[in-house]
Amino acid sequence: MSKRINKKPISKDTSKQKTNKLYSLSDNPFEFSTSEEAAVYTDKKPFSIYYDNPEHSVRLLKGDCIEILNQARENSVDMIFADPPYFLSNGGITCHAGKMVSVNKGKWDKSKGVIENHKFTLEWLKACQRVLKPNGTIWVSGTTHIIYSIGFAMQELGFKILNDIIWYKRNAPPNLSCRYFTHSTEIVLWAAKNEKSKHYYDYQLMKKMNRGKQMRNVWEISAPFSEEKKFGKHPTQKPIELLKRILLASTR
Repeated sequence: MSKRINKKPISKDTSKQKTNKLYSLSDNPFEFSTSEEAAVYTDKKPFSIYYDNPEHSVRLLKGDCIEILNQARENSVDMIFADPPYFLSNGGITCHAGKMVSVNKGKWDKSKGVIENHKFTLEWLKACQRVLKPNGTIWVSGTTHIIYSIGFAMQELGFKILNDIIWYKRNAPPNLSCRYFTHSTEIVLWAAKNEKSKHYYDYQLMKKMNRGKQMRNVWEISAPFSEEKKFGKHPTQKPIELLKRILLASTR
């Protein structure tokens, strides 16, 4: 399946043409951030501009995701990819680059208990749902620690779950305790804003990327290699190939 995808590059014309559209923010839901007069703030902004590249219409905002989403226009976003806390920071250990390291990512990743964790999931998903366009979709990654809560929250809020993508990491680290199967997958849920949404899916491109066969929901993509982590800014970085496929599949 995806092993073949990695060996066969996408047609230059198709991918370049589409990538230019992917990063076009002419209808930027966060355009208020460039105008102090238009912004509605209290004593301080809810975010800071972490990176800005006007040439490619790319802007990264740093701040509380719910506060930022609440500042955005309703029904203004085509697609969202969310990588929420997995609540794995429990003082345990894992293997990274052949070394034993702590699993702790920070306070933001510490569990507050099943009920409070689920309340948080409902809160940020509701904020995402508000800004999605009527036919917009959201992708959310997770492991067994959080993905079932996310799926249930989506159902509670009226999202239409379209697919569960099984992301298989062929270079996953070993299990140090030797008491469990090695964790080598993550689940990425793909959902539309509601049951009436007419979501977009580029079937033909996905089929072309899979050498003429329908793209399946098991994607074999390596975890980020060291070259992708050269800036070392994100503790739970996702591979470029995963995000590239998601963008090409679900945006025009």
